[in-house]
Amino acid sequence: MVRHRPPWYRTRAYRLARTLVLAVVVMVGGARCAGGADTSDPVRAAPSAKSSSGPTRAAPSAPDNRTDARGGQQPSPARPVVPSGRPAHPVARPARPAPSPRPLPHSRAITLAIPYLDVDAPVMPLRLGHDRRMSAPPDDDPKRVGWYADGPSPGEQGTAVAVGHLDTMTGPAVFAGLDELKPGRLIEVRRADGRTAVYAVDAVKTYEKAHFPDREVYGARGRPELRLITCGGSYDRRTGYAGNTVVFAHLTAIRERARTG
Repeated sequence: MVRHRPPWYRTRAYRLARTLVLAVVVMVGGARCAGGADTSDPVRAAPSAKSSSGPTRAAPSAPDNRTDARGGQQPSPARPVVPSGRPAHPVARPARPAPSPRPLPHSRAITLAIPYLDVDAPVMPLRLGHDRRMSAPPDDDPKRVGWYADGPSPGEQGTAVAVGHLDTMTGPAVFAGLDELKPGRLIEVRRADGRTAVYAVDAVKTYEKAHFPDREVYGARGRPELRLITCGGSYDRRTGYAGNTVVFAHLTAIRERARTG
């Protein structure tokens, strides 16, 4: 009996070769899929930007949405924060000093008051003596203030000067507490025209009489100012006080005369 040979596509060798080829194709395709870039993972690098037809360009960085320890989002390193030139918080502007009142014309002093020391004393005019020094109020009237009449009057341009006793043999006098004044305390001087010049204390200093700074105390400062002067420093029974206490003040306000009727 004659056997016919089967066609080539039905042979055992052909089927084995076909199976082998299919297996190789499946393996190669799987390897390619496994080696491809996973674009869903932000940690992986971006694809290469090299091109055979153009220059090399840097690949754009993916936004970095990391958070800090407080839970806030950090700025992306690909987009640096550029300072705007303004501070993060507004800076408070310093308050402008109140304008000084306009100086007043001449009018003699009537009374001098220091509310902090409960002083409200009458004022008398004083002038320089033969030794070119200003005399003090009478010893028998320790509660009276002396005003240098040849200098500026209360509220007038320049440096006005008033003097008073610190104490007497019988007790404290009108300026007994001058060294207790602090900057900002008020001194009020009423004038003959009914207005009141209000001064604010700037400083209180004590000088030895042998080194008294005339220019610093009596010199003009370009605005209405006031000096209150009394005895100060150490005391000796034979020579008296060794120095002087000086209050420096400047004009801050003018109170108009009270209206009547």
